[in-house]
Amino acid sequence: MRVILVGSPSHRARVRDELRARSIEVIGEFSTLDAAQASTIAEDADAIVMVRLKPDPTDRAATYVGAGFSRTSDPSNTADIAQPLLEPLTPREVQVIELMAEGLSNKAIASRLGISDQTVKFHVAAIAGKLGARNRTDAVRLAVRKGLVTL
Repeated sequence: MRVILVGSPSHRARVRDELRARSIEVIGEFSTLDAAQASTIAEDADAIVMVRLKPDPTDRAATYVGAGFSRTSDPSNTADIAQPLLEPLTPREVQVIELMAEGLSNKAIASRLGISDQTVKFHVAAIAGKLGARNRTDAVRLAVRKGLVTL
């Protein structure tokens, strides 16, 4: 399996060796999901691995979460409905995805929730990673298909 790591340099370093020990080839590393998806190597990746910022120290297997990724996937494919999330959305991420589904911008979401727009960007990236989405629209589409959000 060929993956791209996404997260801070220190967090990526923490899981890099563990992934390689599991015969998972790291073909690229990025700080943000958007940068990873925009890269030229994204088409060669089987998955994007979002590294948790605050892992549970007692759960070594859950120090990373893989998000399925394919530039050639068929958006009409219903297989993504049955695929369980590798990591559930947090209550705050559910709030963010619901507001995204209403069409609100990051700034509007930040204002509504009383958080910074940078925090909203972080939540959007985490949501996209957990859902295996390429962008905001894809994240909302997948959330609707999985029954996480209703329109």
